[in-house]
Amino acid sequence: MLTGYLLLSAALFTLGLIGFCTRRNLIIVFLCTELMFQAIVLNLVGFSRFPLSGNAPNLGGQAFGLFLLTVAAAEAALALALVVLLFRCRGSLDAGVWTHLREE
Repeated sequence: MLTGYLLLSAALFTLGLIGFCTRRNLIIVFLCTELMFQAIVLNLVGFSRFPLSGNAPNLGGQAFGLFLLTVAAAEAALALALVVLLFRCRGSLDAGVWTHLREE
């Protein structure tokens, strides 16, 4: 059963990584980052649910997953603020425009 969690987590992480590396739109880049965070959370919950040592399941992975979800929500709020700032300044959501913000 743990294999299903790990395969789904790997597929989500790979999909997010491909989207992060290939897209230039900042909203898509940040959505792909969130997808990778969710894959990590799924991996943590899977390992927490099915411990490898044969002992009873612990809640350490699930608690760390909740912490990671909180960090991801804060990252999404900050990223959205930066995207709005970039769009106001440049009128574009292309990732290459970020380099021009240093010149001002």
